[in-house]
Amino acid sequence: MEEALERVIEHLSRARSVLFVTGAGISAESGIPTYRGIGGLYDGKTTEGGVPIEVALSGSMFRRRPELTWKHLHEIERACRGAKFNRAHEVLALMEGCFERCWVLTQNVDGFHKAAGSRNVIDIHGDVHDLRCTRCDFSERVRDYTHLAPCPSCPQCGSVVRPEVVLFEELLPPEKVAVMEREFAQGFDLVFSIGTSSLFPYITAPVVDAVARRRPTVEINPGQTQLSRVVDVQLQMGAVAACEAVWAARERWKRG
Repeated sequence: MEEALERVIEHLSRARSVLFVTGAGISAESGIPTYRGIGGLYDGKTTEGGVPIEVALSGSMFRRRPELTWKHLHEIERACRGAKFNRAHEVLALMEGCFERCWVLTQNVDGFHKAAGSRNVIDIHGDVHDLRCTRCDFSERVRDYTHLAPCPSCPQCGSVVRPEVVLFEELLPPEKVAVMEREFAQGFDLVFSIGTSSLFPYITAPVVDAVARRRPTVEINPGQTQLSRVVDVQLQMGAVAACEAVWAARERWKRG
């Protein structure tokens, strides 16, 4: 492990631009269920009504039966309520000030990266705390869902309100895709993959691109993923322990 850490610090010391790609694993130690970032309550299961969770939380279901989708959104939010960002999120926020260019691309919808202080965040799947009307321009940010009705309506026009997250079957938000593609096009000197099972092409793409450009890559994950065999360094451990170890090693290196 010490050898792997030394290699990570060597890469960090030479980098001017860094990308951190994060998944559910970075928030797991905050108490957030890890199933695709939306709730381990349903991992490999159907809902109590016999509907697969991917269907209940799909864009088409929301259009047909928003009350059913909101029922499960409420359950997921309730299971995560009270959780907050952890040391891994804090370390990535600190890292932002150490490089000329530093970004976080996250699949998570918990908003923890921004809450921890990161400014350059592409939350490609949205943030569960941001709500918007499905018809008019009403939007608001909420701390939790305690005050929301089972199927909340817009105070301006009465239409259904929804969280600003990407439901199953829905396209990624164009404005966030544009930022992601702009930053990808510039490339990064160093790319980290942290706590993600690397299932989506746009999540694996930065690592694959870095490998093709012969730029160093680091994976932080207690398990194996499809990227584990191609990255330069693998820290096979949890996100909090790994990020703390990397930050501590970097501070020691700075002191000489």
